[in-house]
Amino acid sequence: MGILEKISEIEKEIARTQKNKATEYHLGLLKAKLAKYRAQLLEPSKSASSKGEGFDVMKSGDARVALIGFPSVGKSTFLSLMTSTASEAASYEFTTLTCIPGVIEYKGANIQLLDLPGIIEGAAQGKGRGRQVIAVARTADVVIMMLDATKGEVQRSLLEKELESVGIRLNKHKPNIYFKPKKGGGISFNSTVTLTQCSEKLVQLILHEYKIFNAEVLFRDDCSPDEFIDVIVGNRVYMPCLYVYNKIDQISMEEVDRLARKPNSVVISCGMKLNLDYLLEMLWEYLALTCIYTKKRGQRPDFTDAIILRKGASVEHVCHRIHRSLASQFKYALVWGTSTKYSPQRVGLTHTMEHEDVIQIVKK
Repeated sequence: MGILEKISEIEKEIARTQKNKATEYHLGLLKAKLAKYRAQLLEPSKSASSKGEGFDVMKSGDARVALIGFPSVGKSTFLSLMTSTASEAASYEFTTLTCIPGVIEYKGANIQLLDLPGIIEGAAQGKGRGRQVIAVARTADVVIMMLDATKGEVQRSLLEKELESVGIRLNKHKPNIYFKPKKGGGISFNSTVTLTQCSEKLVQLILHEYKIFNAEVLFRDDCSPDEFIDVIVGNRVYMPCLYVYNKIDQISMEEVDRLARKPNSVVISCGMKLNLDYLLEMLWEYLALTCIYTKKRGQRPDFTDAIILRKGASVEHVCHRIHRSLASQFKYALVWGTSTKYSPQRVGLTHTMEHEDVIQIVKK
């Protein structure tokens, strides 16, 4: 029996098992086995790789956004509208067959946008280049899930299921569980909260399934068995996702209003160029980027060339971005902007910068 058949058997078993107190251990073990087989499925085959067209694109710009969706939802049209890159768009499915990069220039930042080929059901098992598409998506900072507003709900749940099965967790935080395998001493289990979904016995069963017999486990949150399995496997990617419903010109106003009110969702129409500016604003928020401007002594700030950093970046990060030796020669910095109590304020390396701050660095 191959891995795909084993996965299919376990999924059927989980579907037909009633969820109650008596079956929680059985279900926990099944989920651990399922995660194990899926991890094996994603591992590249040991045989020599077939020579072919390269799929991944070199990372460039200040952030990377992956555009994922079923065929013919408007991904290529969206890429052509947002960037200067022309991606072939047509009314038939699978127009895009490889990864096409484009660059969105917004608020001084260069955001790399990747138009990936359409995903089909069963992509995680390798259907329709699905595995390569998902592998590229794992390298992105934010995923834009493009959905057809006329059939968005079905597409959304299918895509979420495909990404979930390959270890991409959308709009979720990393489980607050401390886990450390040891050489000996058995399994020491503790929790700082009351656990309603996991018990010590279930944790031990899951660990034994992974051939782990000595480990330290500390639950700091009331996490589910699935989240604990994610911590053991350790290769999960937690990333923000923006659900974009395209073709809103083909549905009623009530439906548009309902979709727009859903969390992490934006409604647009590429055909009529509706709401694209709001989508860019949302994308900027999800990427959590900040622009920092520099200033030389006795000169005006340079507003033409911003330094783009992640939210929460410190003066030290700014120094490293300008030159790697600057932090070691750093004396103090003068900062103008919302991160200071008064302008200019004299600050040290640990000071946290905010969007559109101006900085002047003084060396020793």
